[in-house]
Amino acid sequence: MSETTGVPSMTTDQGIFIGKGENPVYLLPRLANRHGLIAGATGTGKTVSLQILAEDFSRRGVPVFMADVKGDLAGLSQPGTEHPKLRERAATIGLEDYHFEAFPVVFWDLFGEQGHRVRATVSELGPLLLSRLLELNDTQEGVLYAVFKLADDNGMLLLDLKDLRALLVFAGENARDLQLRYGNIAAASIGAIQRRLLVLEEQGAEQFLGEPALDLLDFMRNGAGGYGNINILAADRLMRNPSLYSIFLLWLLSQLFEELPEIGDPEQPRLVFFFDEAHLLFDDAPKALLEKIEQVVRLIRSKGVGVYFVTQNPLDIPDAILGQLGNRIQHALRAFTPRDQKAVRAAAETFRPNPAFDAGEVIKELGVGEALVSMLGGKGTPGMVERTLIRPPASRMGPVTPAERAAVIAASLLGKRYDQSVDSRSAYEMLKERADRAAAASPTQDKADRKAGAGTSHSNRQGVVEAMVKSVVRSVGSSLGRSIVRGILGSILKG
Repeated sequence: MSETTGVPSMTTDQGIFIGKGENPVYLLPRLANRHGLIAGATGTGKTVSLQILAEDFSRRGVPVFMADVKGDLAGLSQPGTEHPKLRERAATIGLEDYHFEAFPVVFWDLFGEQGHRVRATVSELGPLLLSRLLELNDTQEGVLYAVFKLADDNGMLLLDLKDLRALLVFAGENARDLQLRYGNIAAASIGAIQRRLLVLEEQGAEQFLGEPALDLLDFMRNGAGGYGNINILAADRLMRNPSLYSIFLLWLLSQLFEELPEIGDPEQPRLVFFFDEAHLLFDDAPKALLEKIEQVVRLIRSKGVGVYFVTQNPLDIPDAILGQLGNRIQHALRAFTPRDQKAVRAAAETFRPNPAFDAGEVIKELGVGEALVSMLGGKGTPGMVERTLIRPPASRMGPVTPAERAAVIAASLLGKRYDQSVDSRSAYEMLKERADRAAAASPTQDKADRKAGAGTSHSNRQGVVEAMVKSVVRSVGSSLGRSIVRGILGSILKG
């Protein structure tokens, strides 16, 4: 949206002030859940564009989630510092109330080193995303689906990788009995999955799978002064495993989609989700998964969630998803190769033309901190593209010191909840204890279970795994119901 009247301000009611070209450019909060794209070559200013959006959403009480790939976004937790270029940019675009401030930041880290630990259970991750994470072939993926279906049919939660391994062993040992209901469960496929799980452990992924699992409401809290919390995931180490990075963010998105209620089009989003290095989500993704991602992106806006993809090249985003991204900030692209030239043309063609310039030529000429910007207008239609100087951020541009990060983490109220694992003993021992307590409290159910199994032959080799599985079916099944139901991307429908 572009306005020809009014003075640009960091707290204006006209919308989120992006910057100024011929006119001030604003993002309307009530259209922020129509999603967006921030694109451009390395070093052209994408991080600052992401930063200023996060700042203004926070000011308006809207929580934000973002992954910090390079460590630069951690500076949101600290006020900016004086610099002539910042003041010059503010004066150029007419930003009269430019000032520095820090924002309420919550640091998260899958490895627990640079923020609160964030975890999910294996059951919550689901077979679709776990299959992609493990890079299974179609046959192996089918076996994993069968094992999850066995667990889901019996209301059985798998908390961590040890639980999944135990169930895989059980399924392999009882493959003949399970075949008619769940299909062929080949020992070779079980072995291949177990080997992939070992690799996943070596990569540190087991730290992500376990308890206490993340409560999404902790991502949607407000901090001091009613500002929305900015949740920053430390992703520099995580990026060494791009598959885990993309699957984790996709899992978060699917959890938001499945758990949040429908609210239509609110005056401003309930949460804004920035997906940096977005190409990792789509690289080599099978068509079936892409269709599901497209469906989630299309429908999640009615949950009040805005999703903003951040990438170097707009061609990284499939057309079906790119078409849903109504608010766009396009930084400079280089046209050195045929693919680069195609990207320039594609980016230019997505904008509503401005008769004052050729977007395809301008994209190649943009300076650092300058972008072609098109925001949705009052009726939800794309605004005319503007060559825009992006406003300077109020928070620090750059990383924090270890001491500053430690101070922010120590001040957080979430540390006691997430920083310590609750699974100090082996998973199946804990589940068996829980199951035994439930069985003792429900002798009628236990008697029925024994009667149902009276006609089944058992070998003398029946071990703790099979006993655990049966007991867990009784205990968890009694509390969750007869079966677990999954949503579009395989997440549990907790409602």
